Amino acid sequence: MINVDRIYQRVLTLANKEQRGYITPQEFNILANQAQMDIFEQYFYDLNQFLRTPGNSTVHADTVDILEEKISIFEQTVPANVSVTENTISLDALPGFYRLTSIAFQNVFYESVSKKEFRLFQLSPLAKPTTRRPVYMLDRADHIVSFLGRQDPVVDVDYIRIPNLVNWTYVVVGGKALHNSTAGDIGHFELHPSEETDLVLKILTLAGFTLKDPGLYQAAASEDMKNTQQEKQ
Repeated sequence: MINVDRIYQRVLTLANKEQRGYITPQEFNILANQAQMDIFEQYFYDLNQFLRTPGNSTVHADTVDILEEKISIFEQTVPANVSVTENTISLDALPGFYRLTSIAFQNVFYESVSKKEFRLFQLSPLAKPTTRRPVYMLDRADHIVSFLGRQDPVVDVDYIRIPNLVNWTYVVVGGKALHNSTAGDIGHFELHPSEETDLVLKILTLAGFTLKDPGLYQAAASEDMKNTQQEKQ
């Protein structure tokens, strides 16, 4: 977790609000959530890239291990009721669903198959999935998972959820917004603590558009690019 007020104060300081304009709490919350999602979604592109390159035997310096550690913050395992009539589940019912990882029932894992394979299994008695080798097919458009091989009333779904919303909460005192750290709807950044600098830079880059300040945008974007290149070397 990364403290939302610490990030906001750093952003205000680096944006030099006296000269470039004030980033309101409402604006910050919008920019903060965009920055958090940008960093979160980039994990999966980076992981795909680094899985194709030789790894590093040192765990704390291996890029794949580092990315998997960052993603693990958002891994969830929840039980899902299977439709008795259609033998399906809807992933939209899972809180914050982003990507499916695996499906299991009492330590029996379902195998993921394509739509074409799923249809062929239905037409071929010899290749039909069994209770020991069940399969599932994900309809990515509708987020519906269909099963073959067994009819389980409830399955355990492993998935990755999206980060919760960031919300810098405040009270107005003397016309000035002051941070309210005890508000019930406060929302801190859920990203790994190592992302703090990247968060500040991405928010500043986005703020450059809001404040119509090309200098702020270019400076923050240049620093962000430098950090990204360093991480991927």
